[in-house]
Amino acid sequence: MSLFGTKLFTWWKGELVGKDAFGNQYFCAKSGRTRRWVIYSGKAEASKVPPEWHAWLHYTSDEAPIHGVEHKSWEKEHLPNLSGTPYAYRPQGSVAKGGQRAAATGDYQAWQPE
Repeated sequence: MSLFGTKLFTWWKGELVGKDAFGNQYFCAKSGRTRRWVIYSGKAEASKVPPEWHAWLHYTSDEAPIHGVEHKSWEKEHLPNLSGTPYAYRPQGSVAKGGQRAAATGDYQAWQPE
């Protein structure tokens, strides 16, 4: 279904339930609330859906997290998948980071088959 078709279906059959911090909009069917979907803000990327909204979309939770969710102090903030972007993790010595890998120190003995 095209984006135009999705927006038309949403206007006709959908009811806005809430938005998340990324600007994604979450909908459910007006009749019976049996169908749930998301319209992404910007490029459609499933990893931009926070865990609490993912649980609602997949019927793990009946209540939509429209008032937010209390997070534990040790929990990190949700980030979308950053692979392939300038913000992706690149370890020390990574070619993508422009660094040089440290030379082998010889502190191991390679396995030799018998």
